[in-house]
Amino acid sequence: MEIFHQVLDIFFQLDKHLGNIIEQHGALTYGILFMIIFIETGVVFMPFLPGDSLLFAAGMMAARYPDSLNIWLVIALLLLAAVLGDGCNYLIGRRFGTKIQQISLFGKRMIKPEQLAQTHGFYKKYGASTIVIARFVPVVRTLAPFVGGVAAMNYSVFFKFNVIGAVLWVVSLSLAGYYLGSIPLVRDNFEKVVLGIVAVSVLPILWQLGKAKFKSISQSEVIV
Repeated sequence: MEIFHQVLDIFFQLDKHLGNIIEQHGALTYGILFMIIFIETGVVFMPFLPGDSLLFAAGMMAARYPDSLNIWLVIALLLLAAVLGDGCNYLIGRRFGTKIQQISLFGKRMIKPEQLAQTHGFYKKYGASTIVIARFVPVVRTLAPFVGGVAAMNYSVFFKFNVIGAVLWVVSLSLAGYYLGSIPLVRDNFEKVVLGIVAVSVLPILWQLGKAKFKSISQSEVIV
């Protein structure tokens, strides 16, 4: 339980923790940010890392510590991390996807079937554009390139949408943090801002689940 509270503390107070990292490690912060984004997008078992809020916090810290973090270098490095991460995840799915889906830990699948089903639902509705849309949806963001690899999506198509999605995701959230983070109301209520980002991010999942539930109920009524 203590570990859970520590994770929540880091998640909701990323601005404070990131500020401490910048003060203690300086330029190494670039590498730390790069690795977190790369791992979240590139390792199929790590969909719980705070990608959206981290990008926002990184932009805000770049505005607060301009001598330590250059916003354009932050964007360039995190854009590279996002593209490489999705590319790595695609290759993992293509080479080892079937085996990885069967891996269990303490009797539970490490990749939940319902999470894969949600991702397949996005592909069924949006096609290759899922790679772009998924950038803004937690969990689906990590699983979308993996599922694309499992399905042997054409790599040139995948790469195009991978780059487009990465640019939209990294640039929009980083610059939002950079320009909005200087507003006292935003700066002093970072936890609420994170909750808002998460709420907006999960709306597509809730929409898909709601539609699936409504369709299931409608079909059962027809059968009756």
